[in-house]
Amino acid sequence: MRLLNTTKRKLEEFGGGEIPLYAILSHTWGDSEITFQDIEGDNAEKRVDYKKVRNTCDMAAAHGFDYVWIDTCCIDKTSSAELSEAINSMYRWYQDSGVCYVYLADVPPNAVDHRTGAIGPKFSESRWFTRGWTLQELIAPSTVIILDQNWQEIGTKSSLQRMISEITGIPTKILLGGGLEGASVAQRMSWASKRKTTRVEDLAYCLIGMFGINMPLLYGEGERAFTRLQEEIMKVSDDYSLFAWKSPDKHSGLLATSPGAFFNSGQIIPFNSSSSLSGAITRMGRRSQST
Repeated sequence: MRLLNTTKRKLEEFGGGEIPLYAILSHTWGDSEITFQDIEGDNAEKRVDYKKVRNTCDMAAAHGFDYVWIDTCCIDKTSSAELSEAINSMYRWYQDSGVCYVYLADVPPNAVDHRTGAIGPKFSESRWFTRGWTLQELIAPSTVIILDQNWQEIGTKSSLQRMISEITGIPTKILLGGGLEGASVAQRMSWASKRKTTRVEDLAYCLIGMFGINMPLLYGEGERAFTRLQEEIMKVSDDYSLFAWKSPDKHSGLLATSPGAFFNSGQIIPFNSSSSLSGAITRMGRRSQST
């Protein structure tokens, strides 16, 4: 794992058993970001877009962290092998972080009234809540600090749990660290149903960690990536809620073509029973069982 030293602002590599405690950044990409090649060069700190790196390092250092991980500059994206390893490891990296800073570049100060608990539209409308990759970045870390465009704290995942749950559809028990095994496959898919990614394949790749699987990345395969994701899920799970979807474009078949097909599947909860039947049961009492 490659980490950025918060004081030297230089990248360092660590093996599996040597990884120090680190902070991690969650954000949406702008038109220009500092890359691995920029950090390795000599002029990164002179660029306007270095501000995000500088502020992340300063905040982490102030909180006692010697290292941070930032996706834009800690991965050499020119290496397909490194990119594949990073995407398959990313959920765990966010999960193992000491703290995750969520930077909302489009949310002004005072977006949340802490006296009344009222939430302003700018917070709920933030682009961060619409992106595919930020779903796992919200769920995986135990400690999440949410920042406005001026890098001032809005709150934490814990203090804003009800607001975040209303925006995302994710139950508060999951936001507060409840195991994902407590949510059905269909529920987890539904959380991603309205999210977008720049590349269609990433609608599948951004969910890899949410289901505890690994799969190779094949950019250019299009919707086939989401089919492969579901096939991998079937290898490790007998949760038949995977088939509880409805295609908006009248697509037929066993497997869905995108998370959007699970838009109405958020109420399907796991069915735990001592019987040999497995499947899912909704809050309305409907069951999907093996035959």
